[in-house]
Amino acid sequence: MNNIKSLMTIDDLKNYLKVSRRTIYDWLKHDKIPALKLVGQWRFQKEKIDAWMEQKMSAKYQEKGVV
Repeated sequence: MNNIKSLMTIDDLKNYLKVSRRTIYDWLKHDKIPALKLVGQWRFQKEKIDAWMEQKMSAKYQEKGVV
């Protein structure tokens, strides 16, 4: 049941990540962000978004040789 409560809309995600709606739609178009489409509307699980961001940050640091 907690997973349902943690579902975010595009506007929720936009505010959470501090990016534009256009950026989110671009990520969706290129399958770059974990998402669900429920009844024609995109939804995002906060836990999966957090894990996705951690993975992206880790990869970025590895590229720079920080890790």
